[in-house]
Amino acid sequence: MDPASAPTTLSLNTSPASRPAGVGTPAATAPAAGASGQAPVTRVLFVLLPHSLTLDWAGPAEVLRSANGVLQGMGLAPRFVVGFVGPEANPITSVGVRLADVAPLPDLSPTTLTQPTWVVLVGEPGECMPTDTPAALATLHWLRGLRLVPGQLELLTVCAGAVLAAHAGLLTGRDATTHHQHLDELRLADPTCRVQSNRVFVTDGPVCSSAGVTTGIDLMLHRVSAVCGPVVAAKVAQALVVALRRGPQDAELSPFLTHRNHLHPTVHKVQDAVSQATRADWSLERMASVACTSTRHLARLFETHAGVAPLQYVRRIRLAAAQTALQSGLNVNQAADVAGFSSDTQLRRAWHQAGLAGTPSAYAA
Repeated sequence: MDPASAPTTLSLNTSPASRPAGVGTPAATAPAAGASGQAPVTRVLFVLLPHSLTLDWAGPAEVLRSANGVLQGMGLAPRFVVGFVGPEANPITSVGVRLADVAPLPDLSPTTLTQPTWVVLVGEPGECMPTDTPAALATLHWLRGLRLVPGQLELLTVCAGAVLAAHAGLLTGRDATTHHQHLDELRLADPTCRVQSNRVFVTDGPVCSSAGVTTGIDLMLHRVSAVCGPVVAAKVAQALVVALRRGPQDAELSPFLTHRNHLHPTVHKVQDAVSQATRADWSLERMASVACTSTRHLARLFETHAGVAPLQYVRRIRLAAAQTALQSGLNVNQAADVAGFSSDTQLRRAWHQAGLAGTPSAYAA
């Protein structure tokens, strides 16, 4: 190969001082979980084989980097440390960039795990996922030794990464999805896997699988929301200029996540303020003050960009907060107070007007 056509080399093992917090840390040097009484740090290991689809891993990795940045901006500690592992130290990617210093596939036996760990498998270009190359065979051997446990060792697949997981026996008897071009291939790889078509992503215990390419970003936003809360996930989606959506596996869209698929910074600013302080007295005037605009203009902005009136948005956020409080064990009076309702009667009235099933009392039972 002549120098002009030689692939670019990108090192994934930079010094800690020069990399963003929680990104690019070698698999063997991830910080311990729960240090100084903080929330556990989740280690996320992207498994990179030769010719891995770059967007399959770069997009989700950017979600995690951005999430750490958002948390630090809120005065909180980062929650993710990202590592890149694989059977080869210097694999070439789908776009011709050669990676350097990819760490070896680590020992993830139960006795060695000191923090929550996610293993991320990604796809490769082509009509089928290669499983007979030396790199694929080494990875399959490693995958077959994994013992997945919710909250301890979990598996995320993007695109045809699910096919590799199926060949390793990690999708046996589970619901899963993949890129639409690989659905039949996934069925053949493991006939016991319940393959779901036309899905953004699917979750089943310690396994989460997403469809093609960019849906890995949707899946990682969903996982960030579960770990860090929907407000952080919404801020990440806004920073990356992507729509924040949940997969159809969820029964309904969370009010914290709906009405956020827009790019208007003023509306996002007000939505962030409401979501982070549901107990505040959110009159239209106060919301307009946060936005530094008039009440009439704020109402127009919300209707145009969020598709909902400002006070209606406040009510939906408070109902979501009340539901969360009820699920955590609080009674109706306590949930109403936490969510910002003036009384349990106001909560019950808003519950009925929103058409929510049952009653707050029944929801708490």
